Amino acid sequence: MLSKKYQQSFHNGLLGLILFALVGCKSEEPVNHDLLIINGLIIDGTGVAAYEGDVAIDGDLIAAVGDLRDSHMGKTVIDAKGQVIAPGFIDVHTHLDPILGMPDAESHVRQGVTLALGGPDGSCPWPLKDHFDSLESLDLGMNIAYLTGHNTIRREVMGLENRAPTANELDEMKSLVESSMKSGAFGISTGLKYLPGAFSNVNEVIALSAVASEYDGFYTSHLREEGLGLIEAVQEAIQISRDAEIPVVLTHHKAIGMPMWGKSQQTLAMVDSAREIGLDIMMDQYPYIASYTGISVLIPAWARAGGQDAFLDRINDTVLRDSIKAGIVYNILNDRGGGDLNRILLARVRWDEGLEGKTLGEWAETLNLEPTAENGAELVIQAQQNGGASCVYFAMDHQDVDRIMQHPMTMIASDGRLSRLGVGHPHPRWYGTFPRVLGHYVRERKILPLNTAIHKMTGLPAARMGLTDRGIIKEDSYADVVIFNPKTVIDKATFDEPHQYPEGINYVIINGVVTVVDGEFTKNRAGRVIYGPGKE
Repeated sequence: MLSKKYQQSFHNGLLGLILFALVGCKSEEPVNHDLLIINGLIIDGTGVAAYEGDVAIDGDLIAAVGDLRDSHMGKTVIDAKGQVIAPGFIDVHTHLDPILGMPDAESHVRQGVTLALGGPDGSCPWPLKDHFDSLESLDLGMNIAYLTGHNTIRREVMGLENRAPTANELDEMKSLVESSMKSGAFGISTGLKYLPGAFSNVNEVIALSAVASEYDGFYTSHLREEGLGLIEAVQEAIQISRDAEIPVVLTHHKAIGMPMWGKSQQTLAMVDSAREIGLDIMMDQYPYIASYTGISVLIPAWARAGGQDAFLDRINDTVLRDSIKAGIVYNILNDRGGGDLNRILLARVRWDEGLEGKTLGEWAETLNLEPTAENGAELVIQAQQNGGASCVYFAMDHQDVDRIMQHPMTMIASDGRLSRLGVGHPHPRWYGTFPRVLGHYVRERKILPLNTAIHKMTGLPAARMGLTDRGIIKEDSYADVVIFNPKTVIDKATFDEPHQYPEGINYVIINGVVTVVDGEFTKNRAGRVIYGPGKE
């Protein structure tokens, strides 16, 4: 028989257990978020397999990832059923020259790009600090970062002089690299095929790259040669990595010209060997068999030393003109020319827009000239006399493109320039690089698995830039997110009709702000300037 006191205690305890059970069984209040993406296939950027799940976003950060539908709510909800949720794409080779006039960056954002790295091929805005200040005052459509440019710095100090720098000039260039890194550059780029970088020797490049390395920067290079001389150029880049103690990116890596087709097997083996001895060598690549650059790339560098006036003087000298023409003929036959004038497409011709979209061979025919390399060389000289032109060069082999893309250290990058619909005749990569990989190379040709392709567009470039809070879908990362349909995503831009936006990129979210909604570009802007590790 229990005492009354014990009975009362027992009853109170039992009541407490009942109340605790009732409270414990009560449904928890759902967690509220600014944005909730549900029912998607998450590919998180690390390279691991896809998984079904949801992503919650608060402000500019990812708040939660997983099975969230029953316990989380959103002020805005995106149902991503049948679609992939991936980190926003990071383009590590972008020509951002028009950014001050095109801050919305629509041609890039519509591809799913949320961060673009400018200043490639040795050229950057100058002074870089002033440019950063200008960008900070704009409503940017995507995040923007920069490399400092060797060619730009050399031109500031030495003009277009074809010689090695003096000790004082080298010190001045090193000081400018240092100031760029302190201003927020992520590293240094070179364009050793272009002026004035073509006039530099490897010791100069090593000295300047070592300065960038002191601020945890990396080095990207348009190699000295991408056709004949490619192997030696890759070796030079590896030497720079070793001697300057700096990570290196072989940018828009390719094998140009029929004599070099297949040589990517050798260059990739060189990359592997360098990595095996501890050097940090990577590559980026655009998914096309045609390149894009100025028509002056066909002209020997020495012929353009000193600038346009000096070039005009040389072509008026009969002996020098013959040498210049011979050099152009050589490049048409063995390098960017691809051995055929119809492999050179005139893209931007400010002095005669009627030539845009025509090949060099078609231009020759309008003048009743045979489409020979010699006649093509004369037209190249004429174009340069008039101020130059931009061209698309069909001089690569698809097997090299496939092979380079499949290498684990290759990132996807556009080498594209911001563009407006209908202006000029650009390379289609300006509109379609990232959707082309997802649609053509992943879905149609199965060159890459989807999770690997996404890694090459997100986590891998983020790691190269030293960014641990972008390029990945994880809690507390910045909410740069792209949602696309893996069954329909595709580029639409072609070499004949380049001004076309891609399909299948349905949502683009930048720092938590939805910029592309149901495939439509909005006026929402949330891009930022992203600074490198040396920023003071």
